[in-house]
This record gives sequence, C-alpha cells and structure tokens, in this order.
Amino acid sequence: MRAVVFQEVGEPLEVEEVDRPDCDEDGVVVETEACGVCRSDWHAWQGDWEWLGVVPTPGLIFGHEPVGRVVEVGENVDTVDEGDRVTNPFNMSDGTCPYCRAGRANICEKMVPMGFVPFQQGAFAEEYPVRYADQNLVRVPDGVDPVDVAGLGCRFATAFHGVGHRVDVEPGDWVAVHGCGGVGLSATHVASALGANVIAVDVVQEKLDLATELGAVETVHVEAVEDVPQAVKAHTKGSRGVEVSIDALGIAETVRNSVDSLAKGGQHLQIGMTTAEEGGEVALPIDAMVTEEREFYGSYGMPPHEYDEIFRMMDGEKIDPGRIVSETCALGDVPEVMERLGEYDTLGIPVCSEF
Repeated sequence: MRAVVFQEVGEPLEVEEVDRPDCDEDGVVVETEACGVCRSDWHAWQGDWEWLGVVPTPGLIFGHEPVGRVVEVGENVDTVDEGDRVTNPFNMSDGTCPYCRAGRANICEKMVPMGFVPFQQGAFAEEYPVRYADQNLVRVPDGVDPVDVAGLGCRFATAFHGVGHRVDVEPGDWVAVHGCGGVGLSATHVASALGANVIAVDVVQEKLDLATELGAVETVHVEAVEDVPQAVKAHTKGSRGVEVSIDALGIAETVRNSVDSLAKGGQHLQIGMTTAEEGGEVALPIDAMVTEEREFYGSYGMPPHEYDEIFRMMDGEKIDPGRIVSETCALGDVPEVMERLGEYDTLGIPVCSEF
C-alpha cells in the first residue's frame, strides 16, 4: 500500500510502497477515508518534543486524525464489524488503568500516541491499525461526512475536551483564544456554542476573520496593539479581564499573554504545545497567579466517550467542525502541506481525503 514515510528529522517526507498493517487479536485494520494534517505531525517531523519522549524513527508513518472503514477485525473484538465507519482518539488507551476507569482515558498510564511511535503507525496511508479496538474505536454516525470528522482526533477534540470539561465556561463568560490555528479556531467555535463571548487573538487578519465567522464577538490583532493582555481586557466588562483564557499556540509570548489576560479567579487553559525554542518550559507570573487565584489547566486529546457529545451537538447544529476544514488534498500532497505548516500561515485544518 502507499504511505507517507518519515526519513529523518527535517528531511523531505516520501510517498512509498509499504506493507499493509497486521491485525492483532484485540485490534482492527481500517481503510483510510480522510485524515487531518496536523501541526503536531510537523513538530515531530522537525524533531520537537524530544523532552516528551517523541523521537520519530525512519520508516514512521504520521497521521493521527483519521476516519475510515473497518476492513479487518481481530478475533477478540466485539464492538465493531467490517464495513463500520470509525474514528479514534490519537492518544490510544488500554481501558484498564485507574485513569481509564475514572473516565480519563486520554491520560491512560499506558497511552500510545498514534503516528508518533513505530508500533502504532498513523493514517497517512491507505490503511492503518487501531489497537484495543473495543476501547478506542468510535462509530461515526450515518450521514456525517468523513472530511468533517478528520480533525476530531486531535485539534477539535482537544479543544472540545478542554473548553467543555477542563475549565468552567458559562454562558456570558468572556473567553480569550490566543492563536487562531486549527485548535484555536476549534476552541473559538466550541466556546461560542456554549454561550461564551469569545475574543480571538492572532497576528493574521484572515484567521481573525474566520474566527469571527465561527463565533468570536471581538478580535485583537497582535501587531496593531502595544499590550495584548490590556487590549483583551478592554473588551470585557469593567476591563477586569476574561474568565477563561486559552493559549492555542504554545510559545512563551502567547502563554504569558493568556495568563495575563485573566480576571481575578480566572482560568487559563493550555492547549498549544511548545516548540524547541521553549523546550517544554515557560516562565509564568506565579505570585500574581497566587494572589489573584488564577488557575492553570491543560487539555490533552479527549477520551473516547466524549465523541458522543460532539456528534450530538453536530446533529443539533450547535457546532460544525467541517467549517474549520480549509482545504483537502491527496496522499501525495501531504509532504507539501506539511512543509507549509511550518510557515504558520495555513488557514484552518487541512485534510487528506484521497488515498
């Protein structure tokens, strides 16, 4: 089968013929219909996140936002059949650890990141495997476009889990979103659907315009203001600041701007992961966080059971993840799309939909 294959850090990705994946007794093999092209793939390709143990090896197949049809089922799998359309979280769990049993499978003790390790290849390929299928697979409702589902495995899911389950977003709250890439636009869309007043922050006007289309009521163009946190606060009642502020980029400047945009008692949600420049470490105004009782939360993927919430909101026309999809491409175009992600000027979520 054809797949996009990692060669070396920073070296061009290549489309090659590789062996189709094996189906283990607890897993399935899925024929790929669509897969989001995520900045997380780009980070791994560039050698970021070594401090997290992400060290890609030659021959790795990226791609962790998939949807497709089951074509082979392991003998111990009970919940899906051949022909079912499915998706899955990128952070695959085994279903047995204390976190899984508590409903927090996204931080499973034995979590395996799809497309970042050689023993769980990704979906930039004609077929991909899913381990522990009964735990990780999610059936896609009839009538849902596969392209609309691509992106749920990482960006939209992480934003949905973070906004809907990690912090307390109430109707009428002010919510700032710093960085309007795929995950930031997803956070904007979800927070707006939950009734928040969203302030979108970015350096690219086109991204701010799209954020407005997705529900933002105010925007801050970073290059047009001297002090981003103060510009954010100026939009809120009494200029007190926002109840929830989200960093969707992961660079030191945006993390700090997000924390400094908070009102007293506000909640910061970290969705963006850092780059090699930060190396996983960012300075924070700890004393101000203590004296103003600001809170810091993280969001990492989403447990499988929360997909039902997304699909119900889609069915009720509260959210539409497909609106964030900016372009589709063929498998052979994935290397070029990945290169463009490094320029930070891609709009929305690119999706590979031809295999």
